[in-house]
Amino acid sequence: MVSPSRPFDDTSVDAVKAYWNARPCNIRHSPKLVGTEEYFNEVEARKYFVEPHIPAFAEFPRWNGKRVLEIGCGIGTDTINFARHGAIVTAVDLAEQSLEIARQRARVFGLENRIRFVQANAEELSSYVPVETYDLVYSFGVIHHTPHPENVIEQIRQYVGPASTVKIMVYNRWSWKVLWILSMYGKGQVWKLSRLIAQYSEAQTGCPVTYTYSRRSGRRLLEEHGFRLTGLFVDHIFSYSIPEYVQYRYKVVWYFRWLPPGVFRSLERRFGWHLCLTARPQ
Repeated sequence: MVSPSRPFDDTSVDAVKAYWNARPCNIRHSPKLVGTEEYFNEVEARKYFVEPHIPAFAEFPRWNGKRVLEIGCGIGTDTINFARHGAIVTAVDLAEQSLEIARQRARVFGLENRIRFVQANAEELSSYVPVETYDLVYSFGVIHHTPHPENVIEQIRQYVGPASTVKIMVYNRWSWKVLWILSMYGKGQVWKLSRLIAQYSEAQTGCPVTYTYSRRSGRRLLEEHGFRLTGLFVDHIFSYSIPEYVQYRYKVVWYFRWLPPGVFRSLERRFGWHLCLTARPQ
């Protein structure tokens, strides 16, 4: 029997892989032909327009000449930015469809010599990627989608040295997004919340696994595996009307439209969907 605190223990990694192969993350961020320079430029522009905190969190220029291990590279938006700022990147993803597009991206921008792509289950990373020390281990919006996130953190511990940095984004349980899911689809069934969050956490419904973390449990996830938290912040409330957004128009929904920008930013910093954690080895 699956524990209520571990609702996805019975979910297979193969189910997760199948989900992301069916629709790689951000694949529809541009109407241009997939694989072209115009397509990749539009995907990046849209991603960072909607989630402008990512470059500040990743600190791309900081890793010039450094070794970066990215767990869950998707179609390679952050990957390319690490590489174009001078990092040597090992980019890992579970889904071969995402990796194929990421490889195309590296070819388009002439960065193939700076990126090594590896298809791997992050819960067993050392079976796929040689254990070496990296200056940065980075994972944005990924480990909460695997059945056992704690296994990924345990694997990461093998790839860091005393001076290494770990940056991870996981979803925030005490967020506007969770409240929205509960109010739209929950019908008062709070006991089904974990499964509801997974079902509606992504643009394509039916994600097999989505864990969420409070600030406290996010900190504990890292500290229990030998890391010391050096930074934590919450950000990102998606404020756009989805029917317009999928047509590449940005119309803010009515209940956010009249909020002063400062008030909205305060709301994001408290109830944002992204819990961004930075840590060092203890």
